[in-house]
Parts: sequence; structure tokens; C-alpha cells
Amino acid sequence: MPDIKGRSGPEVAVAGPAPPNQTLALAATMFAVSMTFIDQTIVAIAAPSIVDELDLSASGMQWVMNAYLLALAAFFALGGRLADILGHRRMMVVGTLIFVVSSVLCGCVPDDSFAQSWLIVFRATQGLGAAVMFPAALAVVVAVFPVERRGRALALFFGLSGALTALGPLLGGWLTDWTWRAIFWVNVPVAVVALVLTALAHIPHQARRERLDVPGAVLVAAGMGLSVLGLQQASAWGWSSVATWACILGGLAVLAVFCAYELRVEEPLIKLQVFRDKAFSADSAVLFFAMLAFVPVFFFASVYAQVCLSASPNQAALYLLYFFVGFGIASQWGGRILDRRGARPAMKLGTALGAVGFALWAGKLTDLSMHDQWLYAALAGAGIGLLLAPASTDAVNRSLNASYGEVTGITQTVRNFAAAVGLAVFSTVLTHVTTDKVADTLQARGVPHGPAREAARDISEAVTGNPDAQTPTGQGPVATVMRDSMNAIRMDFAEANQWVFYGMAIALGIGFLCALAHPGTRVTDEAPAPSSVPADR
Repeated sequence: MPDIKGRSGPEVAVAGPAPPNQTLALAATMFAVSMTFIDQTIVAIAAPSIVDELDLSASGMQWVMNAYLLALAAFFALGGRLADILGHRRMMVVGTLIFVVSSVLCGCVPDDSFAQSWLIVFRATQGLGAAVMFPAALAVVVAVFPVERRGRALALFFGLSGALTALGPLLGGWLTDWTWRAIFWVNVPVAVVALVLTALAHIPHQARRERLDVPGAVLVAAGMGLSVLGLQQASAWGWSSVATWACILGGLAVLAVFCAYELRVEEPLIKLQVFRDKAFSADSAVLFFAMLAFVPVFFFASVYAQVCLSASPNQAALYLLYFFVGFGIASQWGGRILDRRGARPAMKLGTALGAVGFALWAGKLTDLSMHDQWLYAALAGAGIGLLLAPASTDAVNRSLNASYGEVTGITQTVRNFAAAVGLAVFSTVLTHVTTDKVADTLQARGVPHGPAREAARDISEAVTGNPDAQTPTGQGPVATVMRDSMNAIRMDFAEANQWVFYGMAIALGIGFLCALAHPGTRVTDEAPAPSSVPADR
């Protein structure tokens, strides 16, 4: 043992904390966030079965979809700050637990009058859990990987996480054949694996002693909630409704107040100064317009396949697989382009390819043939795959004086708010166009204007499943005409979906213009991103 007077003696090793296992840490984060991506898509396949068993309206089902996305967007920035203040590892575990408990409760929804409210509430708490978990998981990746390996780890994190959305439709089709409730219960084993890997990875505790911006969190949640509520309900309230515009404009006004407040507060929820970086602003804009199409396409393509192509849930899942084949292949190219040339070329090529793919796909929807559309669906998926990881990784690498948790809070808030807005806007477009076209079809077959409009409205609210199983059963003249007109109504719905898919093409076209605004610089050409915050042990 060492000599008391300081003379040298035998050295004694002092055990310190075990270093983090990078492979296990990355695997833990991947399993955790995979649930959040899968749940963005898996419900779309099961929507017809959920509507049929629980007797939900089409707008109610859209809110079941949107409650998750809206909560994810509204609380993501808050989740990022909580991860920084309370510890990344701790909040990753907390978020995972909230998410999986909410998933179990979604699967246990009672078949009664409370079903719609139950599902919407616990889908929202799922979104809250994901908002807490995701930024913490990303911060864990940043903490355990050194700077020289961080870029590749982040590209893998974003690329594989995005690719995991492909499991949503496939799992949804398979599990729905058993029971649609299983689409929520499948998160339980995934969460258990994530928690076990987190415990084994020896992830260091990191935290910062700072104040939490509660007023900012309330303002951003209220602003997003109001604006999406107005867009979502425009199909029911009408665009001439005072309530519609009060919600939309009120929400935007609250978001403007939030931005003004954040620029003045000492410790803001979101450091908006990061938008002074032109590249970061371009990355965020590209992500916004890409996500207007990326998440909504799962819902609309699934419903289109089941209504217009008379596809089963499994067949609808295979229909969406065309999209993901393109997405998966192109995401690998996007990562290589990012490493060699930076994010700008990948974003330009991705948005251009996506715009062309969605436009060509829209043009083939009225052919009512699944196999004739595979190439265009794959092109659309390839466009999204090329840009998603490069834009996300480039934005995170430009964190400047903000933490990775804060910057991820910004980019993921942009992504999920865009997805919620896209689903709301395109749902409204689909409902209005379907109503107009079906009313014209019924009037052309002798149904008076009033009854035709009323029947068309009912059809536009009901087309969330196979129409062959929902043929009107009444004996009146309108029901008789509707039964005789199902093929024409199926085409009307296909033509209405064309408007939605052309809208997605336009969104990607605007994203291309935003990609042109990117300065083309790479993070390695500029000042390095700040190192992670020292551990607070």
C-alpha cells in the first residue's frame, strides 16, 4: 500500500464508472425511437378496422392519427429541455415508460361511447412520451460517441430510424388480421428490449442546472394546437366559418407571441438565434415541406388502396412497401452524399425526385391498378429517403451555442408540426373534393341536389375502408342509386386522392426551392460543433 509519508509503494487501482458501450447505447436508442416512428404509420393500416369496431367517424379517426403527431410536435421542444436539465438517460427511460403504458391503454380502449375520446387522449400521451424520449435518445448518441465518429452515428440514427417507419404498415397489416389492438401492444416487447439495453450500456448521466421555460412550453403547445385544430376541422366547419379562421389565425398569433417571448427570456425553451445560420434555416424548411407529404402519405395511400383497389389490410401494407423500397435504397445514397459532398446536393436531388415521383404517382391513381403504380411510389419514396437523414443530420451538426437536445427539439418540432398540418390540410381537401365529385355523380343519375349533397357528405365521411363491405343497405331511391354507382364513386374517390398527391408533389417542389437556399457549406468546413456537456455526477 502507499507509504504514508509519500514514498512510493505498490499502486492500487481505483474502480471508476464503467465506460459506455457505444454499440449497446446506439442499439438502445434505436429500439426506443423505433416505436415512435412505427406508430406514425401503423395506425393508418388498421384505421378501417378501428372505425368499424368502435363506430368512429372519419374525422374522429383522423384525430386519432393527428393527436399523436400534434402532441409530439407541441411537446418536443419541452422534451429536449427536460433532457438537458434532468439528464438524458433518465428522460429516455421516463419517455419510454410513458409511451409503452399509453400504448397498452390504447389497445385496451372500451367498445362504447367513450372509445373515441379514450383513443385520442392516450394517443396524445403516446406523443408526449415520444416527445420526451426522442431528444434524450439523440443526446445519448451524441454523448457516447466521440466527435470523429459522431457524424456517422447520427446519420445511422436518423437513417435507420426513418427506415423503421416501413415496419409500421407491414406490422399493421399482419397484426390487424389478428386484432387491431395488437398494433399498440406490439410496443411492449420493443420497450422492454430498449430498457434492458439502456441498463447494460452504462450511459453516463448528463444534466444542466438551468430553469425550465414553462410559459414558453405553454405558448408553443397552445399555438400549434389551435392552428392544427382549425385546419383539421375546416372540413366539418367549412372555410367560411368564423371558428375555423379564429383557430388558425389565433394559433399563428400565439406562435408569434411565443417567438417574441423566446427572444427576450434569459433561458428560453428554444434558442431561436440558431435560425441565423442560413444552412440550418434551409435544412429546417426542407424538412417542413418534406414532412407535409412523408407521414400523411401512409394514411392516404392506405385508405386509397382499401377503398379504390378493394385491398385488404395486408395488401394495403404491400402497396405501401413500394414506397419504402425506394426510401430504403435511397437513404443509403443520401448518407454517402452527405459524407462526400454535404447536405445540399442530397436535399436538391431528393426534393426534385420526390416532387416528380408524387406527381407521376398522382397521375396513375385513376388507373385503379396496384401494380401499375409501383415505380412512381418507389420514386416518391426515394426522394424522401435521399433528403431525410442528410437534412436532419446537417441541422443537428449546426447546433452553434445551443445544445444538441435544443436543436433536435427545433428540427423535430418542425417535422412533426408539418406532419400534423399535412394530415389536417390534405384530409380537408380530400373530404371536400370527394363530396363535390360524388354529389355530381349522384345528380347525374337523377338524385336531387339536396339529397345528393347529403349522401355525398356521408360517403366522404365513411370512406375509410373497403366500400364493398359498406354498400348502402336501404330501400330508398338514393340508396338504390348509390348501390348502382359504387364503381363510379370509387373513381370519384381516386380522383379526389389525386388532388392530395399533387399537393404533396407541390410541397416537395417548394422544398426544392428551399434546398437551393442552402449555402452548400459543410460542418467540417466551419467551426466544429460544440462538445457535449460535461457529466454532472
